[in-house]
Amino acid sequence: MEGNGGPQLDGKVMQTFQKSFGQVQHILDRNRLLINQINENHESKIPDNLSRNVGLIRELNNNIKKVVDLYSDLSSNFSKTVDVNSSEGDSRSDGKGLQKRTRPG
Repeated sequence: MEGNGGPQLDGKVMQTFQKSFGQVQHILDRNRLLINQINENHESKIPDNLSRNVGLIRELNNNIKKVVDLYSDLSSNFSKTVDVNSSEGDSRSDGKGLQKRTRPG
């Protein structure tokens, strides 16, 4: 695999995964702070604090959408990586490739 750039590809894939997981963690940390603030505002029963919760809840919802999108992208990238690595592993040096077994119906 080293001859065809496999380790370099794996390094790039890992960098992408680490970057995405870092983004997700950052958003989740922010969400934790938002939830704490929303709870404090709610418990205070102060009208201004309660009205601030509208914006905080919007931000929380948008952050959740971002996390879903990041996980969706991660899943897609992971599937593509597995498919590429799987198709590279399916071809033999004799050119015949691996045969899939079929089960009798």
